[in-house]
Amino acid sequence: MDAPHVAGGPDPVVPGRVALEVSPLPGRSGIRVRGEISVLTRPSWEQALSELARRHTGVSYVELSDVAFVDVAGVTALAVTAMNLPDGKVVVENPPPQLPRVLEMFWPGLDRIEVAL
Repeated sequence: MDAPHVAGGPDPVVPGRVALEVSPLPGRSGIRVRGEISVLTRPSWEQALSELARRHTGVSYVELSDVAFVDVAGVTALAVTAMNLPDGKVVVENPPPQLPRVLEMFWPGLDRIEVAL
């Protein structure tokens, strides 16, 4: 049963409202992500990146056109995953605007990630 909502108070937190959907990219190595990457969805994001790294064979794609927001910890997880790959790179397609800015701020020159806008 949901908690009652008090008029004028904050909206109740509804479990499952914030979701991260991850699916394979058809025809190429990588994942398509939709939703938000934040503290609430970070375990799913990190699991998806771990699986991506496990299946990595030279170039992996991460399609983010349906991602509204990525927090700094989410970008960190992506950068760490890319840095730990044995070879190749991760191509991040259509990310939200904060992702390339955070990468440039904290990992300038990281050649294991290519951002394709």
